[in-house]
Amino acid sequence: KASEAQSKAAKEGQETQLHMFEQTKELLAPYVDAGENSLSAQMGLIGLNGADEQKKAIQQLESSPQMQSYTQQGENAILQNASATGGLRGGNTQAALAQFRPQMLSQLINQQYSNLGGLTSVGQNAAAGTGNAGKQTGTNVANLQQQAGAAIAGNNIAQGQAINQGINGLAGAYGMSAGINGGF
Repeated sequence: KASEAQSKAAKEGQETQLHMFEQTKELLAPYVDAGENSLSAQMGLIGLNGADEQKKAIQQLESSPQMQSYTQQGENAILQNASATGGLRGGNTQAALAQFRPQMLSQLINQQYSNLGGLTSVGQNAAAGTGNAGKQTGTNVANLQQQAGAAIAGNNIAQGQAINQGINGLAGAYGMSAGINGGF
């Protein structure tokens, strides 16, 4: 009965370990997914998913509300400054306006890549955490399986020893009986 209890406890421990691992995976899954999505977006932004994907990613940034707001504010600031200084129609103002949008888009691309990099790191860390939890769960389950096997083996050995002792006891009793009865 002791070995059955030990074996049962080891199997319950295995089930608990596997359940906890599944919970850990479930908790980390959104972070892993976010990391995968942001890595894909980073790759698209720098052209690793092909030129069409890169063009699409840049166009999305260029037409985003963020870009529209930044460029409107920046261009208004350039025009207000030129108006205040009397250079509204000057070449410097036109050059500043011509350079402003491309510079703003470049900054936004770099900012977006950096922001995505943060999410990619979060996802990478979550994936590593899931892998470590899986490794630890595997080790714990293997140890519990070994304990269950040892309990069963110990029970079998004990039964064998008990049977052996019983046989030896009977043989000894027979031998004593035969010696007392003159060899029979």
